[in-house]
Amino acid sequence: MVAFFRELPYFKYLLDITHKVNVMQVEDKQKLRKMIWGVFEDNDLLRTSKSCFGRIPDFEGAYMAALRLRNTLEWQNSETVFSSPDSSLKDVRENVLLDGKVLVMATPKLKNGYILLDPVKVSGNEKKASTIEGAFKLGEMIINFPQIDLVVEGSLGVDLEGNRLGKGRGFADQEIAFLSREEIIGGKTPLCSPVHPMQIVDHVPTEEHDERINMVVTPGNGYQDG
Repeated sequence: MVAFFRELPYFKYLLDITHKVNVMQVEDKQKLRKMIWGVFEDNDLLRTSKSCFGRIPDFEGAYMAALRLRNTLEWQNSETVFSSPDSSLKDVRENVLLDGKVLVMATPKLKNGYILLDPVKVSGNEKKASTIEGAFKLGEMIINFPQIDLVVEGSLGVDLEGNRLGKGRGFADQEIAFLSREEIIGGKTPLCSPVHPMQIVDHVPTEEHDERINMVVTPGNGYQDG
């Protein structure tokens, strides 16, 4: 699935909702977080042995979600892509570099700001450069930001109104707010979150500071990860 919200003409989604989590009665964010983490842990939906509690889930199907995003017009029309450092987006970051696009990546917890990876400079090392460790080694700290054509954020949960749920520390909100404030992105910039179908809920409780997204991608039915 892919889906769109925000100020785009429409909310775009490429998604396949078969078991959407019903949270109509859940108004507390932390309760919703625990519910989604529990769904992943109880149903073996992770592609890592690490617990996802307190994290953005590195979900089974992330590879196929990245591939689906790669086939969209939004991807094809982008020259510079921003990504959060979540493990679930590693395939997205690798595809950015493989396709000759400039990658801007936030550092974990924004402790070191943002890193730029030039596809020419990392050619042949795209897989390594897509990791946090590799990005620090092969990228460079940003002084002057380029204009960004596509933003990709990890999420714990999303709804089809453009609301997203993070792990509770607000880093994605800070990233999007900064990019908007500095006019690095505009009102029609695609803000995408690749997720597992089980991360799509009926309603994400929101607060005033929460930033919205406008595009959601899921792996598709019958996916097999790479």
